[in-house]
Amino acid sequence: MDTAVLPLRDLIRRSAELKGELVAFAQGARFDRWLTPLLLEAAGPERRLDETEAIRIIDHFILRYRLADGSTVVDRFVAGRRDLTEVERELLLGWRDPVEGVFEVRRKDGGAVVLLNLIDDLEYRTYSNVGPAAFRGVSGGGFLLTCLVPLCSAEGTWLVSGAMEHYPKSSAIEIARAAVQLASSRPELVFRNPEKIEQGWQQMREDRAAFVEFCGSDELVLSAAAAEDLLNAYYRHRQEATTAAHPGRARGRRLPGLDFPAFELPPDLADADTVGVIYDAIDGLNFYADYGMLRDLFADPDLTGRRRHQDLLRTYLREESIAPLPIRRLAAAHPETADTVFRRLLRKPGFTWAEHGEELLRGRKPRYYAQEPRPGVSVIGERLGELAAGGRRIPRVRHGSRR
Repeated sequence: MDTAVLPLRDLIRRSAELKGELVAFAQGARFDRWLTPLLLEAAGPERRLDETEAIRIIDHFILRYRLADGSTVVDRFVAGRRDLTEVERELLLGWRDPVEGVFEVRRKDGGAVVLLNLIDDLEYRTYSNVGPAAFRGVSGGGFLLTCLVPLCSAEGTWLVSGAMEHYPKSSAIEIARAAVQLASSRPELVFRNPEKIEQGWQQMREDRAAFVEFCGSDELVLSAAAAEDLLNAYYRHRQEATTAAHPGRARGRRLPGLDFPAFELPPDLADADTVGVIYDAIDGLNFYADYGMLRDLFADPDLTGRRRHQDLLRTYLREESIAPLPIRRLAAAHPETADTVFRRLLRKPGFTWAEHGEELLRGRKPRYYAQEPRPGVSVIGERLGELAAGGRRIPRVRHGSRR
C-alpha cells in the first residue's frame, strides 16, 4: 500500500509520532555499545558536544549506521513492531535512504518549503513533522543544512530529519563553497540525480582524452615527484585552455603555479619508489604505489621468488581499497607470463588467468563488484557554480576512486 493513501496532514502527524518512538528505541540500552562511542568520539577529549551535532549523529545512527548483522536501527524497529500498518512500515523503511545536502530555499508554499539541493541540483518540496513553525525565520534565498527523508514518494514530498541549520542569503559564497567540497568528497550525493551521472561520464571522457594527448598515454610509471609535477602541469594546461576558451569566467582568479601546487600525493604514495598513474575509461584517474615493481614482476615471473614482490602483489589482491584495474592491466599486458605469476603466488599449478582471473578478483574485491560504476568527475549544477564563484561558473569537481 502506498503512503499516498493517507491525507498529508495525517501522514505528517503520524511520522512525528513514529520518529519520537524510533529515537527512544535507538537510545535504549540495546544500542548503547554502538551509539555511545559515536557520541564520545564526536565530543573529543574535552567531552563537549553541542545539541545540533548530537542530533545529527543520532539521526545518522538511526537511519544509516550498519549494525553487526548489516541491519539498521530502523530495520530492527520495524521488525519488532507487529502493530504497524503496511503504510507505516513503508514510511519508516523509506527513511533508510535519506537525502543529505546543502539546500537553497526557493520559496515557502503553504506549510512546506521548496528547496533546491545544491549538491544534486534537484528540488524537494519539504515539510517538518513539527509543523510550519519549524520554518519560521527561513526566507527565500537563504540556506538550510539538513537531511531529508521521503514522506510520500508518489507525490515527491519530503520531511526534515534530524538537525536543521539555517543560514542567511548573505552567507551564499561560504555555504556554496562548502557544498562544492561536499560534492567532491561525497560524489554519491551528486549522483542521486541521474542526469549528473551521464554528465559526469561525458566530462570524464573529455578529460581523459585531454590527459592522453598531454601525457602521451593513459598509463604511466613515474617517481612520486615526477607524478606530482606532471599532474600539476596537466591541470595548469587544462585551466589555461579553459581560460582561453572562456576568458570572462576566470577574470581575477589565480591559476596555480609552482609555488601553489594544485595536486599533491598523499603520504603513502609520496613515499613510494614509483607511482602508477592510470586514467581508465571506467575507473577514472587513479594512483598506485610501487606500480613499477609490480610491472617488473609480471615482466619477469622469476621475481615471485623475492619476498618484496610477493608481498606487493598480495597487497594489491588483498586490499579492497585497490580496484582490480592495475592487476587486470598487467595481466593483459603480459599474457605470456601472467599465468606463471599467479600459479607461483597462489601455489595453484592449474591456474590460468583466462579461466580463473575474474573469479579471483571477484572473490578478493566483492565491494568493488557490488557497486555500479560511477564517473570520477562530478558536474555540479549551474546554480551552485554561480554561487561558489561569485557569479562565475565552476563546471565540475574531481574526486577519487568511486569503488
